[in-house]
Amino acid sequence: MKIEQLIKESDCKSVTGARDREVTSLTMDSRQVTAGSLFAAIEGTSCDGHRFISQAVEAGASAILCQHLPQEISDTVTYIVVENSEKELGHIASAFYGDPSLKLALVGITGTNGKTTTATLLYELFERLGYKAGLISTVVYKIDREEMPSTHTTPDSIRLNSMLARMVEQGCAYCFMEASSHSLVQHRTSGLTFAGAVFSN
Repeated sequence: MKIEQLIKESDCKSVTGARDREVTSLTMDSRQVTAGSLFAAIEGTSCDGHRFISQAVEAGASAILCQHLPQEISDTVTYIVVENSEKELGHIASAFYGDPSLKLALVGITGTNGKTTTATLLYELFERLGYKAGLISTVVYKIDREEMPSTHTTPDSIRLNSMLARMVEQGCAYCFMEASSHSLVQHRTSGLTFAGAVFSN
């Protein structure tokens, strides 16, 4: 997908480089960059992804999402400067995977206690009613009846949109996901369209 299409919903401060370059994958890990990747430089609590921009460029990245330009600019890379890389990555990931949250009813479950139980009960209810559904919880991720190990209560925006896209491909009409307060602060759900929300206690 071309950069111009990816950033259509993003609030960019500046774009340095060609907007018609192709992006073949998204990653926040410079070690996973391959030719054509968009590397998102995230300012984490223990590590700043901006330190690895040069490594991503050397590995063949076609685009860099960052909060400030690096000192060295490559002619073969497009630099997308934004206010908050985590937040805008959600919009980019959603565009990259075809806006999957618009193609099913996505319900977020938030609150202090009971998120896993509530999400799981809703998933089981809708499956037993004959609907194909997805589940994203602390315990397990499910695409209809296919199970995958859970890595986070709410996965990062890239994996989240990837799973939602697979749910759409497999005919899921609903997805019930936990939305932890931690994930909301980290903008992991940025760019998603929710059909509804459930507050557990």
